[in-house]
Amino acid sequence: MRMGFFSFDPVLRVILAVTLAVPLVCLGGPYPQSTIIPSLSFDWSTHRRLADDSDNWPITWADDDHQYTSWGDGPGFGSSRASLGVARIAGSSPETMAGTNSWTGSGKSYGILSVQGVLYMWVSPGSDGDNYQEARLYRSTDHGSSWTQANWAFTKADRLILPTFLQFGRDYAGAFDSHVYVYANHYQGETSLRVQKPGEIALLRVPKTAIMDRSQYEFFGGLDAKGNPLWTSTLSARQPVFTDANGVGWATGGVLYNAGLGRYLLITEYNITGEGNLGVFEAPKPWGPWRTVYYGNIGRASFYANFSAKWMSQDGRNFVLIFTGVGSDDSWNTLRGSFGSDSDTVAPASPKNLQVK
Repeated sequence: MRMGFFSFDPVLRVILAVTLAVPLVCLGGPYPQSTIIPSLSFDWSTHRRLADDSDNWPITWADDDHQYTSWGDGPGFGSSRASLGVARIAGSSPETMAGTNSWTGSGKSYGILSVQGVLYMWVSPGSDGDNYQEARLYRSTDHGSSWTQANWAFTKADRLILPTFLQFGRDYAGAFDSHVYVYANHYQGETSLRVQKPGEIALLRVPKTAIMDRSQYEFFGGLDAKGNPLWTSTLSARQPVFTDANGVGWATGGVLYNAGLGRYLLITEYNITGEGNLGVFEAPKPWGPWRTVYYGNIGRASFYANFSAKWMSQDGRNFVLIFTGVGSDDSWNTLRGSFGSDSDTVAPASPKNLQVK
């Protein structure tokens, strides 16, 4: 993805360096402030860049203890450019990791999952508006070396674009039931890669033994009077599971279950794409109710982010964010950080809609 170079004023760099070294709190957003995770902080001294000129980077933790990711528009961890590629990430930390390309093809992906030793990946056709034409499922039984595609796809007419998988632990360990869960943006008519406004995210589920079978998919249809989810096989009857009038990222963002904290974490953009506007939300269930952990600007031009399940601390407090930047940060980016608790002393954060240009 090419979105131009974002430059920083020298004074702004100093302000951001100080501000982002302390806990960040909610500065608005579509949901109330979390009392379980009321703040987060980034340690920018840990920021690491690899795979220059390649982007996207959804990630999953597989049965072989490696992580697998996809990239677009670049060489990944190799030397030959590809529209779409899959890479293996070996290593117990972002500082010691090694990336190895395992497959290249065409399209773009923002969702990859390992379950029962098999990799699944959502693939869309290409850049800009073409990304919205369809979302087709791919399957690999050899850890990403080769892929077969489903004979069906969600299309723009279905208004489900660029899906991502809910991540649990290693090879989907720790999942609370026998389903795989998928989040997908509601297409709102934008023809290029822009934040979709108003922001709506759908939730889908499918038995983990039938992921390639379209007839087995169900859609979140709202909550009953007791707050339990309603599921429907009728796509047009679905209801959004997450909304934000300021929009959500055209690529939804990562969703992960943080076992240490017992919370589901959802990351997405808002307002304007590519400028580092990041919302982090938590919920006790995949369908909510959502609370805001952070809603602001991270001070780095970026458009897609997710957490690594493998590199999350056992207590869930310390995380590694993987994000794709633009301009000089159009690459694999890792950044360590931590979640605060209600006993933490929280310092003031940066302005809600700080625009980096």
